[in-house]
Amino acid sequence: MRPAQQLLPISYKCQDDKLNGFITSNKGKDLPAILILPAWLGIDDEAKNAALNLQAEGYMAFIADIYGEGNIPEDSEEASKTSKWYKQHFEHYQKRISVALTELIKAGANPHKIAVMGYCFGGTGALEAARGKLPVVGIICIHGSLYKDPRRNNDAFDAKVLIQHPADDHTVTKEDYENSILEMKESNADWQLITYGNSKHTFTNPKSSDYNKVMANRAWEHALQFLAEILK
Repeated sequence: MRPAQQLLPISYKCQDDKLNGFITSNKGKDLPAILILPAWLGIDDEAKNAALNLQAEGYMAFIADIYGEGNIPEDSEEASKTSKWYKQHFEHYQKRISVALTELIKAGANPHKIAVMGYCFGGTGALEAARGKLPVVGIICIHGSLYKDPRRNNDAFDAKVLIQHPADDHTVTKEDYENSILEMKESNADWQLITYGNSKHTFTNPKSSDYNKVMANRAWEHALQFLAEILK
């Protein structure tokens, strides 16, 4: 972390829930910005490090709190149940993301140059931001679930899409993978799906037993290339 870099806590509300996120210290400078959606256990070091690294690249970054104060899962079992609820009630997930985008704009982000990046459960949220036609120019789904209820339509959306998928992700079935490609085609999206070899579900997280440093570094470079194209 560079000396001038730090993450500042920021509290905001969605209906009656108090949400506690973090924003980079370069707020208020009309910069292109990225909203980061964390994995299913809530805001973690991977999300924080991503925010600081994005600041070093000249972006403002804001890490959203999806669950709210007092509702952060204590373990993976609880996280699985809570994140599943948001996936099933996707309108509520989209609402939480929308509120976070509003806070990001209030903090000084350029409203015409915002992208969403999410890890795992947050990767699903990034896809929901595109599906919900939220005001972002692009999204990055990093080892997120590719499942979508087949009863939902594949509607057109404007956000450009980068999906970073680990080849050995046990949480994504072959059917989910193929349906995701079909969704992108039927949505007339500007999209790309990169599959990373020899990589399991949480391959980008240094604290995970799935961590693959080579592929994680490649994924980060691909993300930066995508962000530079759509935001700069």
